[in-house]
Amino acid sequence: QVQLVESGGGLVQAGGSLRLSCAASGFPVSIYKMAWFRQNPGKEREFVAAIKWSEGITYYADSVKGRFTISRDNAKNTVYLQMNSLKPEDTAVYYCARSARSSFTAAVDMDYWGKGTLVTVSS
Repeated sequence: QVQLVESGGGLVQAGGSLRLSCAASGFPVSIYKMAWFRQNPGKEREFVAAIKWSEGITYYADSVKGRFTISRDNAKNTVYLQMNSLKPEDTAVYYCARSARSSFTAAVDMDYWGKGTLVTVSS
């Protein structure tokens, strides 16, 4: 069975760093496109970052480019999101997801989701 479990969320001050983890089971992350999304109350789910297949090619939303880094550890079957220089507007529930489709920057492209982990950035 496919399962995605996020962890690493918490409270951090502006300018600080946080590392999120997404532990996958039931499939190898090495052959799927994996992505991170985030969502604030009253807003639509927003694309954050993605990593493609085994090549390790990465994609980022303009709002996080240069601050966030997505990576993958195939041996641990885990995807990570390293978040640096955090801002209050980064506050959201962060979700890990996968897609076997050609596109991966919209929520409808994803076929499986984790339950999310909350990140709160204080000013």
